[in-house]
Amino acid sequence: MAKERRRAVLELLQRPGNARCADCGAPDPDWASYTLGVFICLSCSGIHRNIPQVSKVKSVRLDAWDEAQVEFMASHGNDAARARFESKVPSFYYRPTPSDCQLLREQWIRAKYERQEFIYPEKQEPYSAGYREGFLWKRGRDNGQFLSRKFVLTEREGALKYFNRNDAKEPKAVMKIEHLNATFQPAKIGHPHGLQVTYLKDNSTRNIFIYHEDGKEIVDWFNALRAARFHYLQVAFPGASDADLVPKLSRNYLKEGYMEKTGPKQTEGFRKRWFTMDDRRLMYFKDPLDAFARGEVFIGSKESGYTVLHGFPPSTQGHHWPHGITIVTPDRKFLFACETESDQREWVAAFQKAVDRPMLPQEYAVEAHFKHKP
Repeated sequence: MAKERRRAVLELLQRPGNARCADCGAPDPDWASYTLGVFICLSCSGIHRNIPQVSKVKSVRLDAWDEAQVEFMASHGNDAARARFESKVPSFYYRPTPSDCQLLREQWIRAKYERQEFIYPEKQEPYSAGYREGFLWKRGRDNGQFLSRKFVLTEREGALKYFNRNDAKEPKAVMKIEHLNATFQPAKIGHPHGLQVTYLKDNSTRNIFIYHEDGKEIVDWFNALRAARFHYLQVAFPGASDADLVPKLSRNYLKEGYMEKTGPKQTEGFRKRWFTMDDRRLMYFKDPLDAFARGEVFIGSKESGYTVLHGFPPSTQGHHWPHGITIVTPDRKFLFACETESDQREWVAAFQKAVDRPMLPQEYAVEAHFKHKP
């Protein structure tokens, strides 16, 4: 009997809606919440375990199932749960993927089942009101210390601002929603709730690093920033559909890590730098947590004369790391050295992706700016 019940549960996994984790979309889920009636992956099952008042989990393959539980799973399933718990998810709200950090997945699961934010839209006020203010820990640019700073997000002004003192009349910085990006970077920042916010200041990329002790608070900030971007883009591109705009709300970096680089004459030695590939901008920093990039390289498309090559030109010297990459632009060659072959492979793939993609009209303006940089 026990075997038959387990087989019955396994058969439920064959239903189309159950073939992926109900929460992050990972393929082949082999855990289930038998109180919510959803099939989930191992990683998300750990988060469900932390909310036992809402969700109780079992392994599909290893645990014993009783008749009532099997029937409950059969009459529910992922599609039914989605229809109920995700019926009013705002377009701008970030839906995590299997590769996202623990925090994003945990807050999505808690928002869905514990707080039921997508059944009752009034619970979405913290990130959909168009205005948000509060205190966040911000990393000091020069000393690396995190200090409490007041942040204000106002869609009406199209800006995120922060103040160095509570009573300050003028903000220390005004970040335009138009050029703003936010991405969770727990490992880099050294805090599980660490968020990196970038914006353009005098056409150069500026980074700030923030966190909040409370996971819900920082994810609400993240989604409030996405909401502000969404509403800005709806006005900027009135004909665009939500599906067109949502991928533009925030972006994770295509790749980050250390490489060595040399200067334009390729005669000076190679120096180790931290590189961040953000869309078509390859930025390099002395330290991963620097506020400003030391330099930026624009990577255009092959139609515009950009190519990526494995290795160095024959006479190259001065690099400590053996695996070379050459980026050829219409103006010059950029040489980079990677420590390992797998690093080289990943960087080449990231660069190639940019080169293979035709340039958008607005990207030509960015390229022109890079050409006139001192």
